[in-house]
Amino acid sequence: MHFGLTIFPTDYSISLPELAVEVEQRGFESLWVAEHSHIPTSRRSPWPGGAELPKMYYDTLDPFIALAGAAAVTTTLKLATGICLVVQRDPIHTAKEVASLDQLSKGRFLFGVGGGWNAEEMEDHGTAFDGRFKLLRERIEAMKVMWTAKEAEYHGEHVDFDPLYMWPKPVQKPHPPIHVGGVFPGGARRAVRYGDGWIPIGGREDDLEKSIPEFRSMAADAGRDPKSMEVSIYGVAPVEKVIARYRDAGADRVVFGLPPVARDEILPILDKCAQARDATA
Repeated sequence: MHFGLTIFPTDYSISLPELAVEVEQRGFESLWVAEHSHIPTSRRSPWPGGAELPKMYYDTLDPFIALAGAAAVTTTLKLATGICLVVQRDPIHTAKEVASLDQLSKGRFLFGVGGGWNAEEMEDHGTAFDGRFKLLRERIEAMKVMWTAKEAEYHGEHVDFDPLYMWPKPVQKPHPPIHVGGVFPGGARRAVRYGDGWIPIGGREDDLEKSIPEFRSMAADAGRDPKSMEVSIYGVAPVEKVIARYRDAGADRVVFGLPPVARDEILPILDKCAQARDATA
């Protein structure tokens, strides 16, 4: 099982390049960062994690710029979005950013994507909440074409462009792995349809012992290789019995959640995560 870490990179937390160096030195496989372009003051949409939206949601850096800084100071650490809000992004620009980061990192990028939960944030980007999953699928499909075709062309309901050139292509072939976030069964179905892995959030999926095998079965029924479809449990606490539960349920990766705090505060947390990892690996 792989072990990663995730954080909301902010201007008051340890810088992402500094964090990436510490994470790589401790032998973790991956570092994931969240995305929110902004938070509207209306706050109509309830936060799925609880009543009060944490401050870090308001303050996170752009994930691609933050990860580019991490790529420059590491050599083996995989760098990931967790998740990129594709429904709030232009697919052509996003395809360019993904390919650029995969080039800069020499093929170490994992593309975590999702539909999001903040309806008013999406509205500011011109995205309708109710239709976001079809939009997500079309944008992912269109980006795949741009990453793989010499002349890329896509014609959908929401994404429509005539043949174009986009270079350079990603280092990873046919493209960086796409990990789709979302609760079961919808998130799992979307991962099977156009992803390479599924990202359920730890603590929000109560029956992973059942849903992970069902996800594998869905992949097989769709003609996908179940063994190639990774399950990454996201936002996990460094508690040995929790990690063991996810391991025994068949997870391929556990991603520990980190608070957005300064260097002196976060280093002991990294050590605790490493100890929990080593005790259950």
